[in-house]
Amino acid sequence: MDKLNLHNPVFATYVIAATIMILKAVSMSWLTVVRMMQEKGGFRSPEDIRKTLLNPEPDPNQLEPNQRVERIRRIQLNDLENLPFFLVAGLLFVLTEPSLLVARLLLYGYVVSRLLHFAAYFTAQTHDMRATFWTVGSLILIFMTCRTLVAALGY
Repeated sequence: MDKLNLHNPVFATYVIAATIMILKAVSMSWLTVVRMMQEKGGFRSPEDIRKTLLNPEPDPNQLEPNQRVERIRRIQLNDLENLPFFLVAGLLFVLTEPSLLVARLLLYGYVVSRLLHFAAYFTAQTHDMRATFWTVGSLILIFMTCRTLVAALGY
């Protein structure tokens, strides 16, 4: 398995892209908490409105949906729906031994598309803009997956 070590520049490219995507996905939980604290609401569980140091003045209204908090949750859900496919497809794609240029274009292209998707979603841009960035990432996944399938079938 010499393809799966950091001395292989294609695998290293995958590791960098995957690490960025994982860090981005994990940061969404932190962003959700920050947004809930800023809004003093958007909480989900009844125990969240108990009096604590972080919530010194609890209010039942804090359990009502807050659109600024829900936006972050929707972004996170979108990441959770897409990231596993990238992690698997990217790793399998590395095994096809693509050129470094192709690997970088696809793997980093996916990362850029997801970061632009985040920026568009976070700043409430049009659905068309958000969908464009999502589509780019989706097409990259489809290409990598089909290329992997073709390689596995021996064509």
